[in-house]
Amino acid sequence: MSAPGKPMLELTLRGVILGVLITLVFTAANVYLGLRVGLTFATSIPAAVISMAVLSLFKSSTILENNIVQTVASAAGTLSAIIFVLPGLLIVGWWVDFPFWTSFWICASGGILGVLFTIPLRRAMVVDTDLPYPEGVAAAEVLEVGEAARGQATRESREGLVAVVYGALASAGLAIVAATGYATAEFTRFFRLDRLGLPNAASGFDMGFSLALVGAGYLVGLSVGMAMLLGLVIAWGVAVPWLSAHPFPVPHNPFTIASPSDYADFIWRKQVRFIGAGAIAVASVWTLIKLIGPVVSGVISTLSASRRTKGGAGERTDTDMSPGWIGLLALACLGVIAYLLFEFLQPTPLSGEARTLVLIAVPFVFVGGFLIAAVCGYMAGLIGASNSPISGVGILAIVSCAAIFVAVEHPGPDTQKTLIAFALFTTAIVFAIATISNNNLQDLKTGQLVKATPRAQQWALIIGVLAGAAVIPPVLNMIANSMGFLGAPNLHVVAGTKPLPAPQATLISALAQGVIGGDLNWDMLYAGIGLGVGLVVLDELLGLAKLLRLSPLAVGIGIYLPVSATLPVVIGAVIGHLYDNWTKRTPSPEYSQRLAVLIASGMIVGESLWGVINAGMIWATNNPVPFQLAPVDFVWINWVSTALFAALIVVLYGWIMARAKAHKPAQPSP
Repeated sequence: MSAPGKPMLELTLRGVILGVLITLVFTAANVYLGLRVGLTFATSIPAAVISMAVLSLFKSSTILENNIVQTVASAAGTLSAIIFVLPGLLIVGWWVDFPFWTSFWICASGGILGVLFTIPLRRAMVVDTDLPYPEGVAAAEVLEVGEAARGQATRESREGLVAVVYGALASAGLAIVAATGYATAEFTRFFRLDRLGLPNAASGFDMGFSLALVGAGYLVGLSVGMAMLLGLVIAWGVAVPWLSAHPFPVPHNPFTIASPSDYADFIWRKQVRFIGAGAIAVASVWTLIKLIGPVVSGVISTLSASRRTKGGAGERTDTDMSPGWIGLLALACLGVIAYLLFEFLQPTPLSGEARTLVLIAVPFVFVGGFLIAAVCGYMAGLIGASNSPISGVGILAIVSCAAIFVAVEHPGPDTQKTLIAFALFTTAIVFAIATISNNNLQDLKTGQLVKATPRAQQWALIIGVLAGAAVIPPVLNMIANSMGFLGAPNLHVVAGTKPLPAPQATLISALAQGVIGGDLNWDMLYAGIGLGVGLVVLDELLGLAKLLRLSPLAVGIGIYLPVSATLPVVIGAVIGHLYDNWTKRTPSPEYSQRLAVLIASGMIVGESLWGVINAGMIWATNNPVPFQLAPVDFVWINWVSTALFAALIVVLYGWIMARAKAHKPAQPSP
């Protein structure tokens, strides 16, 4: 701790170096996992835990310095989601590898713009908002508990730290058992619905045994949890059965009802997810309309705060990067982006149209990027950066981008492939903006809670972006030249290796080809748009009636995300609601709820840290199951998973309930 009267250390060289070192591990792990399973994990909380452990060796370290470390590492780790788009250039056969400087500047220029775009959004969406920011709050809780335990070891701080540790051990332990093969991370069942009078109909469910998602469910609350449950019911209780029983419009389905698992999963992936994407699009536009006023107010506040700071009247905890720096960096990034786009087209049949296409693409990146920054920031504030359907935003971006290019440059046989690649290239830059804005507001929420300086965090975020941009291209090249990507031509991979599926990049590439080639099925997107309008009306009516609101964005997310990622969040939200109601009868309701927040934070910490270790071992051994101990046909795997999952939840909540009942609130001084 700092001596009284002295400023606390915040943006330090050792903090930046530690953040960059953590970046090397987390970014590499996220790139591999994203290409393998289509998911990435938020790195803020595990970075905060590692930072506290390392910086505790220095007596002068502070909570603000720890916050800077997690800010740098989380920005870089989040930027790895660029792999949801960038490998598409290899999948369509345009690139044979990832040129370092081109890939670096795509990530760096887009990522820095993502940082800059979130600055005027900070007051509107972090300060003057009731968004829960589950991961931002959890990271702040972890930092505060670590600081309290190191500074003054009160009983409350000790119990808080124990809560984080217990939650982490439980979630990591369950994930470790799953890695051995004696349990499973998911329990999946598909089935026919003939007995319900729906011939040829199918559906299913996919339970994910993730305590991290249960913890996220507690942090997002009942309203979001119920909205996601409604999305799940719409997807698997209505849309999948209906579309499987009535094949219109189901083009090119290679499966039949004889295989309900493949049949239902194909319909969900190829059609129902687009309903979710359409609903997310409408909800996003509605969100933007409601945010126009607060965002404009945030811009004015940023300028006013900057003037007050120059006059000596500014508050440290409300000081953003100066407008001069924001403008200079934004112009520099737009200049780099224009150069990248122009150079991309030079050796192609569209070189003669380069200026026209660049003049269209740059405003698309700037305006579309800012709108996406607001949408992604809102979604991350609603359900957390890890669960935010960032790939759904990528879907909307590629469809919009490709449609604009087709309207301007009618593609012929000799220019169609170039236009597809150019759309992917442009969308990759927009996606870099989206990935960073999806994370930045979470970090700024953490900073607000621990009383950090927004300006210091914003510079740390830029440093994190540059670090991540330097790590991503070589990691992508190593994977491309060792395992390759499913369906990508022209890659010289190691013989006998299984290519990584890169699911989002494959889907986004197919969309670009469909829009520009003219054979995209728009029916599901239109259905989702209609559903989104209905959900907006329903949510507003519930608000007028003062009933539990159902966020249209969260409903769309429930349709779009796999059931395995949605159901544990719903379970966590319901359990959390019941627990919070119970705490009203305890001696200290605030303390009781704080313990639950810390247990939930620990759940996220443990599974995230184990995810890094497991990804590193998979990468090092080139073995998808390096910890496998159980026989492949272990028959009790689902029973063991269910029992462990339920038992750990009961034990964790039983412990905090016992502590809550035994806690005696401090008596006020006479």
